[in-house]
Amino acid sequence: MLAAIKEALGTSRLEGTGRGGGGCISEGEVYKTDTGKVFLKRNGKGGAREMFDGEYASLQAIEETGTVKVPHPLVVVDNPAGGAVLVMEYIDMHGLNRHAGALGSLLARMHLHNLEAEQKEAGEQSRVGQAEKGSCKYVSQFGFPATTCCGYIPQDNTWCDDWVVFYTRKLQQQLTLIEKEYQDREARELWSHLQLKIPQFFSGIEVRPSLLHGDLWSGNAAETREGPVVFDPASCYGHHEFDLSIAAMFGGFSRRFWDEYHSIIPKAQGFNNRLKLYKLFHNINHWNHFGTGYRSGSLHLMRELCR
Repeated sequence: MLAAIKEALGTSRLEGTGRGGGGCISEGEVYKTDTGKVFLKRNGKGGAREMFDGEYASLQAIEETGTVKVPHPLVVVDNPAGGAVLVMEYIDMHGLNRHAGALGSLLARMHLHNLEAEQKEAGEQSRVGQAEKGSCKYVSQFGFPATTCCGYIPQDNTWCDDWVVFYTRKLQQQLTLIEKEYQDREARELWSHLQLKIPQFFSGIEVRPSLLHGDLWSGNAAETREGPVVFDPASCYGHHEFDLSIAAMFGGFSRRFWDEYHSIIPKAQGFNNRLKLYKLFHNINHWNHFGTGYRSGSLHLMRELCR
């Protein structure tokens, strides 16, 4: 595996530093190369290649907006022992603090980037696809050109013209997994009511496709001396408010973050109820990943949304 990485990077040196870190899904380590340090993110599961290909595409798409900084993705390599490795730029970063406000404004600019691309194209729409590097190509549908994983669960990013249909499909995918694993009767009954009500939460607003991070909690944001950094994305083109849901769900973002974001993109009518609807995805996704500790929170949200 290391030989394949050295060949892909064109380096004769690939030396572990012993520094790194890991989350609930993958492990990481910093390596030295001929031209500097890189970060290797490893996962031994069978679906690791698909997961890392999606993360690579997500990092690339966010980078191309020229807004919030992400680690530059370098290569994805299969591991002969199983799984895969994502190699990316190493960034010396620390906990988000003084650049929290800047993250709010840069995230809003990222969410507006695709809509600004539409204006620059003077109404000429492109049906599908990711913009080429350095270009500004409008994406008119909801979805993504690659499968991305929120955690280790692959997301169905098939292109769709209707956000309500696309998001309902995301929830259905998660609830299908719950049904398969737990056969939870209350979840099944609540979903049968909620899925019919979902369009009501979007009454009076128009949802346009924005590039999303997809998993923006405080553990996936940091800063350098120069400004904020985000990482571990699970991107798609969707409703910009979706990115705010997990940020609000787990906290960790200061008032400066929220104030700067909403100074650029103000809250629309019905924002608070839609935030609950978007939090529901992340609660059920956590239920699928980490077990029944997230059941009560998921069902509580479903009951509130069904009222």
